[in-house]
Formats: sequence, structure tokens, C-alpha cells
Amino acid sequence: QVHVVDTGGGVVQRGGSLRLSCEVSGDIFKINDMAWYRRTPGKQRELVAGITSGGLEKYEDAAKGRFTISRDNAKNMVYLQMMRLTPEDTAVYFCKADVQSGPNYEFEYWGRGTQVTVSP
Repeated sequence: QVHVVDTGGGVVQRGGSLRLSCEVSGDIFKINDMAWYRRTPGKQRELVAGITSGGLEKYEDAAKGRFTISRDNAKNMVYLQMMRLTPEDTAVYFCKADVQSGPNYEFEYWGRGTQVTVSP
């Protein structure tokens, strides 16, 4: 069994910063890609940023230059540093990890989400 716990959300003013954290634990052979998604009311969940096991990063256009994804492979953690936040960033943010519990198969695991609210 694999557990994903995403934390760090909160309420900030426009222009503020937040750092989200996500810890993966349990039956882990290897963690491949990790990513942060977000969902706002009435919209589908969308990719914000992703990072490979080797550290290759990718970002959704609105996140480029403001958000930074990073990971600590020794701790099985991924982070999202968010800066210059705007009300449009208000959403529930979810961590996703692609985990192998053995050498042959990979499954997606999701955190429960952490609410980020940016006030005008």
C-alpha cells in the first residue's frame, strides 16, 4: 500500500508565497514522475508542474516563472514553491506520484488535496 499526503495550503494575499509539500510512503520500489495538479470549481483538474525522477521539470504556462517544483528522492518528497500568487491560483492542489511497488508495474497515487486561497 502507498500513501500520498499533500500539505502546505492556506490563505495568502495577492503577491504572497506558499510552499506545498507532498510525502509518499509505504510499499515503494521506485518513484518515477511526480507532479502537482490543481482543480477549481467547475473545471477539470489540470497539471501545474511535473518533475521526473532525474529532475527534469515542466510547467503549465501560468506557473512558469512563478512556481518551482522540486523533489527529494531520499525522503520521497516533492515540493511546489509558489510565488507572486494571484486570486486565479485559488484551487485545491493535488500531489500525484507514479510509484512502482515492484520492478514491473507502475501505478498512479494521489493525495487528498490541499486548499490554496489567494485573497485580492
